[in-house]
Amino acid sequence: MKHSIQKTTRPESPLYGRGLGEASYFTLTELTASATAERLAIDNTPPRAARTMLTILVEQLLDPIRRRYGSPILVTSGYRCPALNSAVGGVPHSHHIVGCAADIVGGPRSTEANRHLFLLIVQMQREDRIRFTQLIAEQGYRWLHISYVPGMLRNQVIDVNTNDDVNVKNKPTSTLKMDYQDSG
Repeated sequence: MKHSIQKTTRPESPLYGRGLGEASYFTLTELTASATAERLAIDNTPPRAARTMLTILVEQLLDPIRRRYGSPILVTSGYRCPALNSAVGGVPHSHHIVGCAADIVGGPRSTEANRHLFLLIVQMQREDRIRFTQLIAEQGYRWLHISYVPGMLRNQVIDVNTNDDVNVKNKPTSTLKMDYQDSG
């Protein structure tokens, strides 16, 4: 499968308007935006390899999840250059550094919407609609971390709110405490 980023031009920013695939809900600009990078004057422009991985992340996870969710999904953190990753306290080998991860929210910072989105993603994986490396529900569902590392699709689901660490693919559905259909 060929992965590419559409190019459009706008002089104000080299990243403006570059969609990640023809029917993408996400742009390179939003996957690299960072208030911390702006404040600290850190250039968070991804190299070519990271742009390719961001495209794969969008095609394999973010767009399918957005289509199923039926509402906007906001990326709160996508690609982070090493300097930005360090500045925000990211782990040294973060998937964000190579463009394989995004932190997302399912609405205007609503923990209820984020829990709903988390359960939807788990359900999509159970139905074999998506595969991922990690899905983590962070700090009271304030945001979700999701990653897609080709060759490392272990479908690890971590809910730090319940201390659940479940490999969805290798566990029977009954061992999961979360069920999208039961969430109302």
